[in-house]
Parts: sequence; C-alpha cells; structure tokens
Amino acid sequence: MTSTSDHFPAAARGWFSRAEAWLDDKGKWAWIAAMVLGFVFLWPVGLALLFYMIWSKRMFNSSCRSRRAQMKIHLRAATSRTGNSAFDAYKSDTLDRLEREQRDFEAFLARLRDSKDKVEFDAFMNDRAKAASAPTNGDDAS
Repeated sequence: MTSTSDHFPAAARGWFSRAEAWLDDKGKWAWIAAMVLGFVFLWPVGLALLFYMIWSKRMFNSSCRSRRAQMKIHLRAATSRTGNSAFDAYKSDTLDRLEREQRDFEAFLARLRDSKDKVEFDAFMNDRAKAASAPTNGDDAS
C-alpha cells in the first residue's frame, strides 16, 4: 500500500494520516462504514472516500491474490528449519498429519456431495417414472 506522505503535502498529513492509520488499524469494514456515513451525512465526502478507496486500492486489499501471497509466506515460515532437530522433526510430523487430515476431510466432503447428488438424482428419476406411468385425463377421453 502507498503511504499518505506520497499523496498529500506536509500540512495536510497531520489529521489525515492519523485518520487513515486509525481506519487501516480497524480494517476494510471501517473504511466502508466511513464511506457510507459520508454518503449519509454529506454525499461529496462519501464520494471522495469511495474514489480514494478505489485509487489507493484499499477497496481490493483482501483479494485472493494477497491471501495466496500471505499463505506462501506462512508456508515458507512453517517449512523453514529452526536448528533444533527434535522440534523440526515434530513440526514436520505435525504438518504431514495436518495435510493428511485435510486430504481425508476433502475426500469426505467429495463423497458427501456425491451421495447427496445421487439421492437427488434418484428422487428425480423416481418422480419422472411416476409421472410417465400415471395416466392423464386427456388420454382417457379419446
């Protein structure tokens, strides 16, 4: 993210940088709340906040791309060696166990989705067969 010192003269950085830092500490929802309140009380303020959020990329700072980058950083830290062989072995075993549990859980979810799909399909086929075998009133009159 870019800092406010790049965008505003020194005189304006005081209260603005404090407000920006406060909103950044509170997170994306604080920015959205400030923008909505700006629209409610004085629409140009809300519009200015919206443009600023889009221009400074605060609106999109929680994208999948940044989450993937954060996961890579965490993974790199998790796989790095500490120098303590006992702890490194324990950490490696724990990470392997967690990965195995994640694969097992994802396989369980896939089986659960497949079985739900099969039940729904069987119910559809049964309803279709019942509808096809039931005589309609128009066919009996002819």
